[in-house]
Formats: sequence, C-alpha cells, structure tokens
Amino acid sequence: MTVMPMIWVLYLFNYLDRNSIASAKLNTIEADLRLTGDNYNTAVSILTVGYMVMQIPSNMILTRVRPSLYIPLWACVWSCVSAATGSVQSFAQLIVVRCLLGIAEAPFFPGVYYLLSCWYTRKELGLRMALMYTGLVVAIAFSGLIAAGVFSHLDGAMGLAGWRWLYIIIGSINLVLAVIAFGLLPDFPEAKTGSQSWLMTEEERKVALERIRADNIAQESSRSIWYGFRRAVSDYRTWLFVFLLLCNHAAFGFSYFYPSIVTGFGFGSNNVTLLCTAPPYLIGALISVLVSWSSDRRAERGFHISIPAWIAVLGFIISVATLNAPARYVASFLYISGGYAANGLIYGWAANVLSQTPEKKAVATSMLNVLAQLGNVMSPYFFRDRDEPRYVLAIILLAVFSACSGVTSLFLSEAQAAGVEPRLFAT
Repeated sequence: MTVMPMIWVLYLFNYLDRNSIASAKLNTIEADLRLTGDNYNTAVSILTVGYMVMQIPSNMILTRVRPSLYIPLWACVWSCVSAATGSVQSFAQLIVVRCLLGIAEAPFFPGVYYLLSCWYTRKELGLRMALMYTGLVVAIAFSGLIAAGVFSHLDGAMGLAGWRWLYIIIGSINLVLAVIAFGLLPDFPEAKTGSQSWLMTEEERKVALERIRADNIAQESSRSIWYGFRRAVSDYRTWLFVFLLLCNHAAFGFSYFYPSIVTGFGFGSNNVTLLCTAPPYLIGALISVLVSWSSDRRAERGFHISIPAWIAVLGFIISVATLNAPARYVASFLYISGGYAANGLIYGWAANVLSQTPEKKAVATSMLNVLAQLGNVMSPYFFRDRDEPRYVLAIILLAVFSACSGVTSLFLSEAQAAGVEPRLFAT
C-alpha cells in the first residue's frame, strides 16, 4: 500500500518528463529552437546516452546505500532538470538538458527494479514489475491528455509557449512527489531504516526477510561488486536477456513519434490528435497487467513474452499494408499493446534467473537495462522526416525487432529449463 503506489507514481512522472518532447513536437518547440533535419531525433536519443552513462555505476553502489534516500534524491534532481527544459533557447541547450535528464533519471528504474526483487518472491515479482511498468504506459497515454490541456489554456500565457509550461508543470509536481517518497520508500528487508522502521513490526520485518531467503538460492553477500560483475558477464543468459530487451526497446521506438503518426490519420486538430493518442496506451496498460497476472499464475515467461511480440508484429504489418486511417489506428492498438504487454516480465524474469548472488543480480540487472538502451538510441533515427507521417521504413524495422524479441524469449525459456548457470568462460 506504500511501496508500489509510490514507485508507480514516480515512474509515471519519470516517463512524463522524458516523453513530453513527443507532445512538444506538435506545439512550437521545433520553430522556437530552430530544429532542422534530424535535430529532433538527436534530442530524443541523447537522453538515452546520458541514461546509459549513469546506470551501471549507480547499481554498483546501490547495495551499499539506503534506497529510501538514494532513489528520492535522484527524483528531486531529475524534477529540477525537467523543469529547466522549459527555459532552453537553442538546440545546443536542449541537447545538454536532455543528456542531464538522462543521467538524473538513470538510477531510478534499475534501483527500483533491484529493490523490488529484494522484497517480492519470484512468483510475486512479475506482476509487481508489470504493475510498475503500467506507469510508463499510462504516462505516455496521459502525456497527450495533459499536453492538450496545457496547450489549450496556457499556450502564450506570460509570454511562454505551451511546451515550456508543460515541462515546468510536470517537473514541479514531480518534485513534490519526490519529497514525499523520502518517507514512504523502504530500505532492504534486513535493514531497520526506511519506511519499514515505522510501518512494520520487528516480527513482520523478520518474516519479510525469511520469505525472500527461502525463495532464493543461498546468497553470498560478502563478495565484492567486481565478483558480481565477473559472474554476470560470464553467464550467456545475461547477454540473451540484453538482446531480448534491446529488441523490445527498439520495437516500441514509435512512442516519441506516435503523436506525429496519429496526425497522419487526419482526425482533426493537434489537440484532437493528442487526445487520440491516449486510448491505445490505456488499453496496453490493462493488457500488460493481465498478461503478467497470467504469467505469474502459470509460472511461465517465454510464451507470455513471445505471443504479445507477435501480436505487435501483426499490428506493424497492418500499419504498413493499408492506407485506411481507421485500420491503421486499430493496428496501433495491436502494436502498442503487444509491445508494452510483456516488457515488465523481462526485468522480473532476468532478476530471478540471474540471482545467484546479490552482487551478480545488481550488476546483471543494471547491465541489462543499460545495454538494452541501445535500442532506444538507434530507433529514433528510423523515423526520417521525409517518411512522415506513415514512417513505412521505421515500422518495418520495428516489426523485425519485435519478431526477434518473440524468438529470443522462447530460446531463453529453453535455456532456463536447463536449471544450471551456464558460463561463457571460466571465472
């Protein structure tokens, strides 16, 4: 009642901050900052570069700090950076702020990902990760709704463009939530600090710790983080998970361009377009929870990731194969729901499979998240200005990555069935 809601809301605003640029594209950001050519694509990608730079160092120290302080502190930082986006005056300034935003946001997801895996058992983690991941999907859905409201009522207010107000408002609200998080986030189960110090009795804390110990393989907690690094890189399943998540991230590279795609459907003004971006993501959030609930109940991951991936492929194919606007809008429900439905499962699955020691799990999960971001770095460049609004080449490439995701998840399922820790080389 405290951990999941707080994490969910922070994750929602984490993605509102980074995805607001997609809505800003329909306002005047390109004209105001004189963006030309692939400037917008670079502004989208550079956030991921900053994200990658910070993630592994952050998770390597996560096991040595208090999450109840560490995570909210970074949330405060990214809130301020996000609000500062409203003051940029040039492409160069936008690049700097977007890179700093990526650095500030990087510790959050892998940190929370690791924290949840320390509190929830393997049978519980998939659904919790999916619930958290709906924050991302709902953020993208509501970014259009929020932007439509801001652009309608504040565009030009006090001499500021609507997109500037959008960043200022979202950053300010997130800062308040980050301060609240200092009191509601826990530390690790064995600690007596964080929210568990006042929410749980001593007996409840012991139960929380013992049930995780009973669920996991015996943990070696006295090893160095470099030991964990060697264990992580020598397990070939780490690299399979990296490839799987990279394909998944690349496959939903449409998220920063979806408002532009919907513009091509000819449904009306920019505000109507922004309103139409919400339903597919809301449906996707619901399907994500249902898929993860089914996955946890059946204790199965491979098919629950593969089937949504192939549904996404179907949506991409329809989008390319027809010029009919309603059909392409319906197709977007398929590729948005399919693309996002199983992404949370991948993180939970990897945390369980690569959990032989706390240090290995911390490093492997951060490696997974940082290297998979390469999908987010390259996918914006699939969307060329001359292909707008159909983006045929980009949609075909996203279909290929989604298909690779479906195949890899089934292969990983077979690797997990082996029940041992395979190595690339001896350590």
